[in-house]
Amino acid sequence: MSIAESILSIHKELPPGVKLVAVSKFHPLEAIEEALAAGQTAFGENRPQEFEQKVKALEGRGVEWHFIGHLQTNKLKMVLPYACLVHSVDSARLLDAINDWGKKNGRVIPILLELHIAAEETKQGFCEEEILDILFRASSYTGVRFCGLMGMATNTDCEDDIRADFGRIKAFWDYLADLFPELSDWKELSIGMSGDWRIALEYGATIVRIGTAIFGPR
Repeated sequence: MSIAESILSIHKELPPGVKLVAVSKFHPLEAIEEALAAGQTAFGENRPQEFEQKVKALEGRGVEWHFIGHLQTNKLKMVLPYACLVHSVDSARLLDAINDWGKKNGRVIPILLELHIAAEETKQGFCEEEILDILFRASSYTGVRFCGLMGMATNTDCEDDIRADFGRIKAFWDYLADLFPELSDWKELSIGMSGDWRIALEYGATIVRIGTAIFGPR
């Protein structure tokens, strides 16, 4: 199946209001061009240098760029001027750095807080208590806009484990929405990738991040 055919097939399965972010990391500009021609406008990258290069190469093409990977504080200038949403704010240090950058540059950066619930210790992210602490102080972060949560299920073939992970993320997202009604932009739940996005839809995903199922293996 071609890139265009894959995109059209996925869009047919997405409910209204769910955004497809085509994860174009490590794939050439030609692949993004083919996706653009098929009507796909939102793309996700996870390496700052590659992100910045692609942004500049496709300037003026109406691309909506999402940053989905671990972001080092010394690489902010490669990402924050261009990203419409940073999915992967995974530490207090990074949050503070983005907040400071936003204030210094007269910007308010839309972000998602990454919740770590998967079994792998290698995954990044906050625990629930850390996110609660941050959001109780949300008004002090004037350089960012809290838009929701991002999370990844455990990398496993066990569907029950994946469902348990997505269920926990969604329950916490709902809890936060009820607890902090003043967060008017708290609307996004970025869960689901190539192997589990259909399951993620059952748990309220508003954004799915799909790479391999569109562009093929890297």
